[in-house]
Amino acid sequence: MKQESEYTYNEPTTAEIYSRQYVLKNIFLYIACAYAVYLCLTSVIWRSLSNKKKISFEKSKEMCLTKNMEQVDESINKEPTIAEPYKREYIMKNIIFFIYSYIGGLYGLYLGFTSATWGTIIFTLISYFLTILGLTAGAHRLFSHKSFKATKPLQVFLMLCHSLAYQRTLVTWVRDHRLHHKFSDTDADPHNISRGFFFSHLGWLLVKNHPEMVKRREMVDMSDVYGNEVVMFQKRHAQWLLPLFGIIIPTTIPWVLGDNFSNSWHLNIFRYMVTSNLTFLTNSLLHSWGYKPYDKTVSACQNLPLIVMTMGEGFHNYHHAFPWDYRTGELGNNSLNYITKVIDGFEKVGLAFDLKTASEGVVEERKRRTGDGKDLWGRENKEVRLRSKL
Repeated sequence: MKQESEYTYNEPTTAEIYSRQYVLKNIFLYIACAYAVYLCLTSVIWRSLSNKKKISFEKSKEMCLTKNMEQVDESINKEPTIAEPYKREYIMKNIIFFIYSYIGGLYGLYLGFTSATWGTIIFTLISYFLTILGLTAGAHRLFSHKSFKATKPLQVFLMLCHSLAYQRTLVTWVRDHRLHHKFSDTDADPHNISRGFFFSHLGWLLVKNHPEMVKRREMVDMSDVYGNEVVMFQKRHAQWLLPLFGIIIPTTIPWVLGDNFSNSWHLNIFRYMVTSNLTFLTNSLLHSWGYKPYDKTVSACQNLPLIVMTMGEGFHNYHHAFPWDYRTGELGNNSLNYITKVIDGFEKVGLAFDLKTASEGVVEERKRRTGDGKDLWGRENKEVRLRSKL
């Protein structure tokens, strides 16, 4: 005769399960609130100390140039190599991170169609737009190219939107982008297209920098960045600021609104995967496939699908011809360049000013002189063809 076990397993009740989830959710919220309080306190402290420790723009420029002169060697005067072989050192933590982001992002896409609430989906779309805004209007057009000026509140807003992207600090982002424009398609270009599509898309983040890039990046003037207190605040507090805005807050809000943790987490990973790959496609696809109505001598191209997905950043051939134009595209107010419209809106309410643009005459002359004979949308431009033959 079998004896009944002294211990029996009882299935947890629904109330017990929800109770555990409630406790876990509150723990997570307490951590998020602690980070938010820390953010407020450090902001107050930073503001109080800024007058005492603030480095003037001229002094920071002098420091930057002095540092550059000290580290430049004789070989810096030579032209950078194009695709010279070098020993690649892989960064395993980045490889693991991106593998997980792709797997988690694809699972997030699945959850978006099967179990995520409408609130989570709408919030993901809003955070997607804010991320693109931080990358394009903030990191790219404002901080990298100084194509317009912004008031301090707008700078702070765009810095926080950029932090949503979780794409390293603005200092690193701006430095690498200026290197890309200064040494395009050479080994000093961080995402050199001459090394292939995959390298320029993602591979450059999986290996240590090419020696040519390490050497040449000291030639990039970063004095305006070092003298910007908003950008430097993000750099000083990046260890908690980027995870807070890139991971904790975008995951917590949908969770608090009633969705489960898995949906909230994985849809945020999906947002990160999409916005990151749109940035990567600008480095890879827009330097390998498309038309070149403004300068056929460079690899940068224009691509209609990417224009739509990035809300106006796909006019890349125009951008490399006129990097200081805040519109990053001819006829910047057309129906596809939403980021330009947002910047125009900032100007109307007094948050943005000194918007730089290329005149119509300068653009037409450049098209005639170096363009491939296509128009803004890649169609054959007979007028430009005819003028170039005269």
